[in-house]
Amino acid sequence: MRITLRRPDDWHLHLRDGDMLAAVVEASATRFARALIMPNLIPPVVTGADAKRYRQRIEEALQNAGVDSGFTALMTLYLTEDTVAQDVLNAANDGTVLAVKLYPAGATTNSASGVASIDRVMPVLEMMADNDIMLCIHGEVTDPSIDIFDREARFIDTVLDPLRKRLPELRIVMEHITTGDAAQYVSESERNLAASITTHHLMINRNHMLAGGIRPHYYCLPIVKREEHRQALVKVATGTDNRFFLGTDSAPHTRTAKLSECGCAGVFSAANTLECLATVFDEACALDRLEAFTSANGANWYGLPLNNQSITLEKRSEELPCPPPIAVGDDLLVAFDPARPIFWHLV
Repeated sequence: MRITLRRPDDWHLHLRDGDMLAAVVEASATRFARALIMPNLIPPVVTGADAKRYRQRIEEALQNAGVDSGFTALMTLYLTEDTVAQDVLNAANDGTVLAVKLYPAGATTNSASGVASIDRVMPVLEMMADNDIMLCIHGEVTDPSIDIFDREARFIDTVLDPLRKRLPELRIVMEHITTGDAAQYVSESERNLAASITTHHLMINRNHMLAGGIRPHYYCLPIVKREEHRQALVKVATGTDNRFFLGTDSAPHTRTAKLSECGCAGVFSAANTLECLATVFDEACALDRLEAFTSANGANWYGLPLNNQSITLEKRSEELPCPPPIAVGDDLLVAFDPARPIFWHLV
């Protein structure tokens, strides 16, 4: 069995910088036409000038890797409480950035510079609403008294819903949703809200990470949830609502960083995400919806043309092996293990 799709886009990708950028950029660039690049570097990408310099480093890494695939890095700005609205407007108007990313302070990797109070960034958000600039949100509260498995649902109730009522014209992507609560909230919203979903949240639940021993390579933020939530995500991803689309949140960390006493959150899925997604959609009897999820819904939401190139996936009798580790300096980067046999292969 074969399926041919428009070449997909990744609407949430971490390429990191330096040695890690050099190690991972090829995996995405040879599979995806475009990717929305996350700005949580150290230091973060907070101005238009920062974004231009980072894009240049990505382009240099592509050249050094010998990749000539036409891959386009779409840049974002990291929203801080010191962000200048005019700089955001300038960067959006001249095509430097496509969106602005809101990290609640302390929510995930390299988010210490994030937003502690929505009120302090309202001038920027008001300008974005007036100028149709997209806001991408890591949707979790960071109150230590809130259980980590409840932080997405609490964010919807206490931050996202009040913000949308306050600024109904602001266009928002709730990134890497992980719960049935988020899926339902987006589905029931009438306008100006969409959501990206990762490959790993469609494939694994918290038992994969915790049952029978801790598996650090499945640790990510937002953290994987119960099986019922995974099933809810599969239902909307394979459904007909075009406000749900792929954002892999492929987030590489070296093996040492993952296995340390305070292991880093992130799953590196870029190297096998398309084969995994074909498996998920095949199991849901929804292969006819895979192209919309990977190649159309996100582009339409962001107002970009659909890609003209295509990719082909083939279902074979032999199992697809897990991608081998990638060398990063003196360390290794371990790819996502889908926790089940994969028989789809990228042709």
